[in-house]
Amino acid sequence: MTDWMIFRGTGEQHDGIRELPAPPPWRTFGEPGAYAEPGAADTAAHRLARAITYQADERTVELVNTALYLRRPLLITGHPGTGKSTLAYAVAHELGLGRVLRWPITSRSTLADGLYRYDAIGRVGDAGEDIGRYLRLGPLGTALAPFRLPRVLLIDEIDKSDIDLPNDLLDVFEEGEYEIPELSRIASSVPDVPVRPADNGPDIVVGRGHVRCGAFPIVLLTSNGEREFPPAFLRRCVRLDLPQPGPERLAAIVSAHLGESEAGAARDLIARFLQRRELGELATDQLLNAVYLARHSGGDREHLAELVLRHLNTSG
Repeated sequence: MTDWMIFRGTGEQHDGIRELPAPPPWRTFGEPGAYAEPGAADTAAHRLARAITYQADERTVELVNTALYLRRPLLITGHPGTGKSTLAYAVAHELGLGRVLRWPITSRSTLADGLYRYDAIGRVGDAGEDIGRYLRLGPLGTALAPFRLPRVLLIDEIDKSDIDLPNDLLDVFEEGEYEIPELSRIASSVPDVPVRPADNGPDIVVGRGHVRCGAFPIVLLTSNGEREFPPAFLRRCVRLDLPQPGPERLAAIVSAHLGESEAGAARDLIARFLQRRELGELATDQLLNAVYLARHSGGDREHLAELVLRHLNTSG
């Protein structure tokens, strides 16, 4: 590793994000320091454990840093269980960037869902000026607020989206801004409106219906490789393909989650996992389940492996 690495993949927190150089001229957006820094860290035990124990290889670290420096989204592809989503939590934890803003994608997801929601029905008959109470920013909309430091945004399983969503994201990724028409229309009488963000942190004050980021968010998009994306979308992303871990990486993952001694005792289960993975799709967390179960049940390890290591792409 060289000195240019901001994200190191060690799981140890540091303030290196403050040393990130200014963006290239073509990726400069709003004024830095325009708004509050990211909020409190995520204290959910299961997400914190995933972040701390994440095992990032050298190429992953290099490409995360490439995306950081260039202020570009990171498109992560790989089989289920290779740690695509967990990487977002590892980055947010190590760099002290608050809670991950997660946008899970379905075939019905639209750009508007990610930016904000407006309860027009709830406002019917309300003659008051407090329109902000009927608005809530989405994960993408919150990530683009003018924070002093970047927020981490996880757009999970982008390959499940409608065919138009990747193209709809292009302008937002390129410009780092968006408009809330409901607020633009009343800007002359109500120029500044506090709006609740996706993570329920302090209200974001939206000026004249316009939101523009100060620091471009750290955007991680995950894909299981179930579809191809348009060239214009790919051109705006840094791409990382996470390979399936081999025996050494699997041992390191078991050690990180369950202890170093357990990794040595789990050699037979790792070998069994690799053997079965040749025949069908398996996720790494299935191996962790098998190792944990074998340690605590005292049962026949071969039989326990058969119970847990079921292929994901078949019924057998």
